[in-house]
Amino acid sequence: MSQYPGAPSPAYILEESRLRNNLSLITSIAERAGVEFILAFKAFALWRTFPIFREYIHHTTASSPYEARLAFEEFGSRAHTYTPAYEEETFQEMLRCSSVITFNSLNQYQRFQPLVAKWNATHEASQYVDCGLRVNPEYSEIETALYDPCAPGSRFGVLNTALPSQLPQDIRGFHIHCHCESSSYAFENTLKHLEEKFAGWFDQLEWINFGGGHLVTRADYDVEHLISTLTAFKSRHPHLRVIMEPGSAFAWQTGPLVAKIVDVVTNAGVKTALFNASFTCHMPDCLEMPYHPRVRGAETLAVGKEEGLETAECVYRLGGNSCLSGDYMGYWRFKQPLNVGDEIIFEDMIHYTTVKTNMFNGIHHPAICMQHLDGTIEVLRQYQYEDYRDRMD
Repeated sequence: MSQYPGAPSPAYILEESRLRNNLSLITSIAERAGVEFILAFKAFALWRTFPIFREYIHHTTASSPYEARLAFEEFGSRAHTYTPAYEEETFQEMLRCSSVITFNSLNQYQRFQPLVAKWNATHEASQYVDCGLRVNPEYSEIETALYDPCAPGSRFGVLNTALPSQLPQDIRGFHIHCHCESSSYAFENTLKHLEEKFAGWFDQLEWINFGGGHLVTRADYDVEHLISTLTAFKSRHPHLRVIMEPGSAFAWQTGPLVAKIVDVVTNAGVKTALFNASFTCHMPDCLEMPYHPRVRGAETLAVGKEEGLETAECVYRLGGNSCLSGDYMGYWRFKQPLNVGDEIIFEDMIHYTTVKTNMFNGIHHPAICMQHLDGTIEVLRQYQYEDYRDRMD
């Protein structure tokens, strides 16, 4: 029997109770530290849940024209927008949907600033757009190179050595992003480097955006240390409005991907249980990061620590249902042998996963569901053949 009766298979299940717990904690931190938290769509963009979010937060951050439209048209407020490189064809749309435009380089600022100035000159104050610059502190504690925006030669942000002593008058703030599921102590260390390199410009600014990657809802995150760190920063720079824009923190541990076993194959003694979804299509971070997701009711194993482990009873690799050879991970030990039709639940599969999925191989895309506080399941979106077909048109 399914642990989520009423949900199709496969499906992402967002649990409203867990989402509200995260939102409550984030709101508490924001109020106690005197900062603003906004939602980064790059990690979570399930717009049918925005009515819940609006009970707790007021703004979002966008990294593309589509995300900016989502902020304006579905969330109901104009976005804090940053993208590595803006384009003339879509910049007017960015202005329409944004309250802040942050530029990645001085070249981009010089190219598009006249359009911002023209917009502000022809619109009411309530529609003005602030300009910001992304800066690069050349410091990061991110261990996975794929996610490190401060590596030497990075394409992200302006170095302190490239900034003029006097910023352009309409640059209102700095944006920094150099965290990924990071701790409050990594943030504290980042601040030391940031202030060392950029504090000379702070008096010219009105706000500073510390970006995402602050995993404040992880169980071992030191919330009190974060609050004291932010409070100390604000005491040093009381005129600066501080913004944090995590994505994962909002949706961390808010629900699983639920699938079912469709076959079990054995080769050289290794048992692989195939399920009706895919790592490469529906859980891409597992292969990119990489990391082994937690599977409900199973023990994650490190093969090699125990001789013959991969061929042991009730030990399986898990294989996605695509034709990519590497669409598998292993190993897990289950309490009993797996059979066709058994439900398998991959924990914590809402943040990033739901926005990075693809339709490679035309594999049936998991439905998106929400389990409400009373336990009922609402199907927010169920995908059909036409969704695949129309992407190819």
